[in-house]
Amino acid sequence: MPRVVSICLPDLPTDRIRRVDPAISPEQPVVVISRSGSKRWVSAADAMARKVGVRVGMKAAEAQALFGGLLMIDADPSADMMALERITLWALTQYSPIVAMDGVDGIVMDTECADHLQGGELPMLTGIANRFRAKGLTTHVAIADTWGAAHACARAINRQIVIIPPGETARAVDHLPVSRLRLPDKIIGDLRTLGFKTIGELSATPRAPLTLRFGPEIGRRLDQMFGRVSEPIDPIRTPELIEVSRSFAEPIGAAETINKYVGRLIVLLVAELQRKGLGVRRTDLIVEKVDGVRQAIRAGTAKPARDVAWLTKLFRDRTEKIEPGFGIEKLTLVAIMTEPLGDEQRSSSLVDDTDEDITPLIDTFGNRGQRVYRIAPVASDVPERSIRRIPAASEDVAEAWVHHWPRPVRLLAQPDRIEAIALLPDHPPASITWRGKRRRVKRADGPERIFGEWWKRDSELVAVRDYFVVEDEGGERFWIYRSGDGIDPETGSHRWFLHGIFA
Repeated sequence: MPRVVSICLPDLPTDRIRRVDPAISPEQPVVVISRSGSKRWVSAADAMARKVGVRVGMKAAEAQALFGGLLMIDADPSADMMALERITLWALTQYSPIVAMDGVDGIVMDTECADHLQGGELPMLTGIANRFRAKGLTTHVAIADTWGAAHACARAINRQIVIIPPGETARAVDHLPVSRLRLPDKIIGDLRTLGFKTIGELSATPRAPLTLRFGPEIGRRLDQMFGRVSEPIDPIRTPELIEVSRSFAEPIGAAETINKYVGRLIVLLVAELQRKGLGVRRTDLIVEKVDGVRQAIRAGTAKPARDVAWLTKLFRDRTEKIEPGFGIEKLTLVAIMTEPLGDEQRSSSLVDDTDEDITPLIDTFGNRGQRVYRIAPVASDVPERSIRRIPAASEDVAEAWVHHWPRPVRLLAQPDRIEAIALLPDHPPASITWRGKRRRVKRADGPERIFGEWWKRDSELVAVRDYFVVEDEGGERFWIYRSGDGIDPETGSHRWFLHGIFA
């Protein structure tokens, strides 16, 4: 069943201004002013401006009188649209093969068969919201069975993340306002004059009188929202994207036929990549069916590639997921992410050359939804900051860990609170209790004192941790620490935590 994600960017104009000028204080209210002749009004207001009472549609003079310190910027719709296009292209490379701009304030994408790569719908939507927030963008994200339902829920439900379960569209949109039907403002105004407030009320009204008065638009939008009529998403494309396609006079549907033409498209794509000196990192296959429905398959590689045999194998392993329905009328192959790739010298058969490249294995796991990465060192004494994840096929990192004390093979993402019986300030615990199980300490080594990074965080100016390696009676070894030096309460809470486990 198709699943559609709608990402609403309600504060895009003000968020763009803040990104362009990082010197603007987070506490500074910002509004965007539009004008028509001598009229000037607020067309966008950020959260701080709304907090002081400024509202969209308010006259500019009233807004300025309401709050004297208001930062007023002239509207620039073209810059806003360019920013939205850049964000949409970025989302295309990150989340789904089918992504498009949705009006002037949002993005829509078909995530059928793509959410498993993100760990499911909830982790996917949470990740989207977090990554957009990290980029300074306010977002509301919703997923539903249709574009219309996802669009309406992302803008009408006051939650950052909204998940409408499959088959629950009618219940979810029943009480939403009619203004969320993506109808022209004139029709919305007339519907309100007639007393229609919610989508449920409108959908329960006989269709014929509405069509006679307003034309087919209302019925079309309702049918699209409830999934009675398909509404394919036309993916965003730019001239920079390398794209090859094949249309069919007679629809195709057999698996071997699909694989044959996908193989031919890969040959054409690789030839274009070769001409431009590029290798592909992410490739999308867009399947257009005779009923207007699109299906997409994405294949990624750990390194830039343009090997016909390998790319063909990657897609052959995934084309079995294609549901041809009444037939396929067009296949399109798009190189979404490319990187420079020079020609490689192939060794002759007279040379004994063993190939130890594990990139194909990484690609296989990655295209099955498994996250494959390497751990690289970071110059930091604080353990949880001393590592970072890097792509599995990336070049070796020059940095190295410099530790005189042993480190556990497993470091917990967050230290676990434990209870410990220990003689302060320097003695190791005699016993610890972790997750309800008491463990008597048989051997211990430490303490290793680690100081806070005061140049990064003011709260770590005098903070310290005392780490111990302890072994219980069963031979299990743990890496634990006490927050603080055991004497001065300003150095830490003196609570104990388990941070790692040794092999």
